[in-house]
Amino acid sequence: MAARFGMEPQAFELTVRATCSPAPKKGEQFRPLTREEFAAFLLVAREYKLNPITREIFAYPKRGGGVVPIVSIDGWVNLVNSHPACDGFKFDEVHDDQGKLYSCECTIYRKDRTHPTAVTEYLSECWRDTDPWKMAHRMLRHKSLIQCARYAFGFAGIFDEEEGQRVAENRITPLPDVRQAPRPPRPDALPAGTETPAEEAENGEGPIIDGVIEETSIEETSGAETDPDLDWSYFDELRDRLSEAPDAATIEEIWTEMDPMARFQEAEDDQKLCLNIKNRRLRALGVAVEE
Repeated sequence: MAARFGMEPQAFELTVRATCSPAPKKGEQFRPLTREEFAAFLLVAREYKLNPITREIFAYPKRGGGVVPIVSIDGWVNLVNSHPACDGFKFDEVHDDQGKLYSCECTIYRKDRTHPTAVTEYLSECWRDTDPWKMAHRMLRHKSLIQCARYAFGFAGIFDEEEGQRVAENRITPLPDVRQAPRPPRPDALPAGTETPAEEAENGEGPIIDGVIEETSIEETSGAETDPDLDWSYFDELRDRLSEAPDAATIEEIWTEMDPMARFQEAEDDQKLCLNIKNRRLRALGVAVEE
């Protein structure tokens, strides 16, 4: 890699080490990467042909050891545009009745496929109370492009900055309670008086997994009817992240990171619900599941 950038190996290492970690936020400190972690980081950068000096890719040292490769938006745009099958992409933004941003859909076209890949990201699910999100339109475009790129090209083992920070720090950031901000009606809205799948799930008729209501008993839905204060955000995040996993190995990584069995060690019903979510994604990928 040093030769690729016309540098001596030692100078290259010193330069990349000085630039490959993100700037720590106030009160944060990053431990230096070990030589093994640094080598692993460079292997990922080489695999995806990303430039660590221009910060297309950088690294979070992971709590407990290891490194999390973070790809900046410039890196993601490079990955998409440099892919030989890429045939362009576009964005479609949706605003609510008050003119406020509601969602952004990214569509990526591939030369070797008949149908494009489209992914929609919703502001209520992605927004964070940080300075970058003051430019909500730009940030939501970034989010939709990144997720669409994963589906269209199968990029794995790399994260955007917000995802990577959660993985590196081994923590889960709850999503906003989107039930308090209902989505605006779509052209194919249900007739008046008809419950949406989300309302049916909330009323105890089964959790939503990949847009389908699971036919589970009240016990399997973790007491949805008997516990109106149940926080569904964790289950939503588990489902959403697993739905993006391209293979069984990635599913296990997400499962280990979120560790639902430890989180709900005193709530067997909640553990069962998490297992249902995991097993459904495994089946969707054609992986045999032990019942």
